[in-house]
Amino acid sequence: MNFIEKLTNATEKNKSLLCIGLDPDPELMPSKVGVFKFNKAIIDTTSDLVCAYKLNLAFYEALDDEGIDAMKRTVKYIPDDIPVIGDAKRGDIGNTAKAYAKAIFSNLGFDATTVNPYLGFDSIEPFIEYWNKGIFILCRTSNPGAVDFQSLPLEAERRHFPLFEIVALRASQWNKHGNIGLVVGATYPEELKLIRQNHPDMPLLIPGIGAQGGELASAVRYGVDAQGQKAIISSSRQIIYASQEKDFAQAVRRVALSLRDEINYYRPEDTPAV
Repeated sequence: MNFIEKLTNATEKNKSLLCIGLDPDPELMPSKVGVFKFNKAIIDTTSDLVCAYKLNLAFYEALDDEGIDAMKRTVKYIPDDIPVIGDAKRGDIGNTAKAYAKAIFSNLGFDATTVNPYLGFDSIEPFIEYWNKGIFILCRTSNPGAVDFQSLPLEAERRHFPLFEIVALRASQWNKHGNIGLVVGATYPEELKLIRQNHPDMPLLIPGIGAQGGELASAVRYGVDAQGQKAIISSSRQIIYASQEKDFAQAVRRVALSLRDEINYYRPEDTPAV
């Protein structure tokens, strides 16, 4: 089963477009709870509410051996029918990219990853060749500094486009295996709407709701495809740090359930229910 099939099945089974980011920060986690135990409790109480989980590798790498071990155990613990995204944002020359792709997909076992397109096609091709995996290319990211480069006007095909549109165009041209998606932040709803209109079939990983201030209704309505799917609405801090008490997992479930249902509420009325 490839990534898109696994994503579609999880979306339909759990009636969900919600992706929970498992990004452990010891300063925010309940005291005396290890990283894997923290993740395990969240997975146990939310695996029926999500279409995917996303692990940002930086949070695990920052915790040295404990973090790397917890990351590997977490990926293995997540149920096989739920896709796991490794948020790595890799982007380097071809040989290095090949090593990164092997590490993320073959060694760590992620179903999908995020990549940076700044170095061009040869830096992304090794990831694309894993045809059964998902590759999300950074396109219009949710951070304030995104405008420094992503909004710059450039010429392509005798027209002028902002850089993020050209990235999306190139991504669609490279999508020979149908396994490429785009990262488009909820903090830029009009750009999200434009990208979905121009690329109706590509999966979109949409961070930026919750702590980053993205508006949920627009993210959902502009992000879904014609079937009301392929929008992966990602939230981390808003959910996983709902409580620092012993019952944190129950608090996480309450927030995740509320957010899952709110996302479904905002799905366009003329799209089929998942």
